[in-house]
Amino acid sequence: MNERGSNVDNVSWQGFSTKAVHAGFVPDPLTGAVNVPIYASSTFAQDGVGELRGGYQYARAANPTRSALEQNLAALEGGGYARAFGSGMAATDCLLRAVLKPGDHLVLPNDAYGGTFRLIDKIFQRWGVEYSVASISDIDDVRAAVRPTTKLLLIETPTNPLLNIGDIAALAELAHASGAKLAVDNTFASPYLQQPLRLGADAVIHSTTKYIGGHSDVIGGALITGDETLDSEFAFLQNGAGAVPGPFDSFLTLRGVRTLALRMEQHCTNAERLVDMLVAHPKIEKVIYPGLTGHPGHKVAAKQMRRFGGMISVELVGGSEIARNFCSRTRIFTLAASLGGVESLVEYPAAMTHAANTGSELEVPANLVRLSVGIEDAGDLICDIEEALK
Repeated sequence: MNERGSNVDNVSWQGFSTKAVHAGFVPDPLTGAVNVPIYASSTFAQDGVGELRGGYQYARAANPTRSALEQNLAALEGGGYARAFGSGMAATDCLLRAVLKPGDHLVLPNDAYGGTFRLIDKIFQRWGVEYSVASISDIDDVRAAVRPTTKLLLIETPTNPLLNIGDIAALAELAHASGAKLAVDNTFASPYLQQPLRLGADAVIHSTTKYIGGHSDVIGGALITGDETLDSEFAFLQNGAGAVPGPFDSFLTLRGVRTLALRMEQHCTNAERLVDMLVAHPKIEKVIYPGLTGHPGHKVAAKQMRRFGGMISVELVGGSEIARNFCSRTRIFTLAASLGGVESLVEYPAAMTHAANTGSELEVPANLVRLSVGIEDAGDLICDIEEALK
């Protein structure tokens, strides 16, 4: 393991799964343990004042288990630096504080995640930060939203929950020409399907709770960048504000990372099977999935993603009550407000994950249901949805 900090040594491994299994940790030289230990210590002995063993002194600043996770995530995203946080929202908060100051402006998607919108609209706006929303799939709409005071384009692609696609390379070019930075929330895609830093983004955000952790048993977030100056800001705020994950959470997340490629392949395969059924079903008004050739962002998604992901959104015939009832009728798909775990989940965004958007420009359709397709047998998932639609 490297010494304290998340700067990643250059490694010769090219394969994603090899990095997922090995980056950030080598077998323990004392015991031969192939898994990173859970360093359950809040403080670390010093050999003299300021003489630190491995660079560790206090676990809010750094913990060896967390460092292993950070080095692993940096390798997977193709960045030089990563910082882990206690949640995805803590990571987003750190990004905003690092990049923006009172009087600055940012642009975000017109269908952004409700928690992100709430953080900006209810907290950062009181701090003097202004924002505009735009369709990230329309480069001209984003360009029109940019102001002289714009310092950040904060995008999701695919977006949550409408699965719109932004052209990361084009948006990075626009941001940089405007003197702004581009940050991409890569939670829906995961680093297995998409690596925004390689396409010009300045920073990547993850809710590691979702696909990276993968088992719905740990909360976490991460910021990854290739910019040393930007990482220094992230590191200062990570330590200064202290929204860090504990060693056990870091261990669980790193354990999940190891099977990320395998899980993502199954998520994608199952989603594609389910989409085939949904597009032909008379009770489904609209299927939203980037893998469909009729999706407006299909070509861009095909260019910048390995596959099209495990998230599907559908609009049901009959309106909000039908959509709500559907969510309570599934048996394998669990009604819950999260995504990216091995189990399939269903949710009603208007009253759950995106309730904060109600009454705003970001309000989601009342008949929209979001499906997080798990790794169960596809045939069982199809039967479950068909029964719930009866």
